[in-house]
Amino acid sequence: ESRAYPLQILTWHEIVNDTVGGEPIIATYCPLCNTAVGFRRIVNDQTLRFGVSANLRVSNMVMWDDLTESFWQQSTGEAIVGDLTGTHLDFLPLSIASWSDYKESFPEGVVLSRETGHSRDYGTNPYGGYDSSSRPFLFDGPFDPRLRPMERVVALNLGGERAAYSYLQLQVMPVIHDSVGGQPLVVFWSPGTLSVLDSSSIANSADVGAAGVFVPELDGQPLSFAAEGGVIRDAGTGSVWNTLGLATEGPLAGSRLQPLVHGNDLWFAWAGLWPDTRVYGEEAP
Repeated sequence: ESRAYPLQILTWHEIVNDTVGGEPIIATYCPLCNTAVGFRRIVNDQTLRFGVSANLRVSNMVMWDDLTESFWQQSTGEAIVGDLTGTHLDFLPLSIASWSDYKESFPEGVVLSRETGHSRDYGTNPYGGYDSSSRPFLFDGPFDPRLRPMERVVALNLGGERAAYSYLQLQVMPVIHDSVGGQPLVVFWSPGTLSVLDSSSIANSADVGAAGVFVPELDGQPLSFAAEGGVIRDAGTGSVWNTLGLATEGPLAGSRLQPLVHGNDLWFAWAGLWPDTRVYGEEAP
């Protein structure tokens, strides 16, 4: 099973408690950090239900569960206050993508309805102009000067190593092969996905593109990718791939790459929690 949770809804509600493939999960989005993260919501054999605590830490949403009333950091999935302090939720792959890419990749997928039972102006951005802010809202910590505070990054935490890839760099290099924590990976970027933090009307917002991170192999065979003529192709077969890891054309059409858990965060938020992050193309701090 696959699920899509429109950011036009999540900018208002921030958390969806769901069951996918029989497994209780949460899909979360913090608009102040642009962090979209998925987790399993079973802890110590108990199924938790999560909500928004109305608290922030490093400008990042703090969640709470209704069973123990512990507080949880959304970016890290760690309980930071309460009986479960120190417990970590299991991450699930969750990507920010365009609706067209999702429909192409998961034609049988299910999308969250706007009939939520709440009265909200879905499609409007309650944080109009946030993308162009000089300083993040409700953040008073130091900035890591290697990137602009509000710059979007693809960010990973694998094998004890953290790495970030700037969206501005990905616009120039839409395919990046790298290794983090000993795990080979490939980052894809393509245009066609609007920001939900730009214009007060999301439909009129800027195209910031979308990125995905994958294991660069198929059936145990390594693959090498490159951007050619505005599309992403593998060198072996010339098949075309999208940012959700689906081969859409060519001999490998219908094949899927294994996704890796990653974030699409604003730089200030990720660096505030992980200051030792390596920025791709630059020396580590």
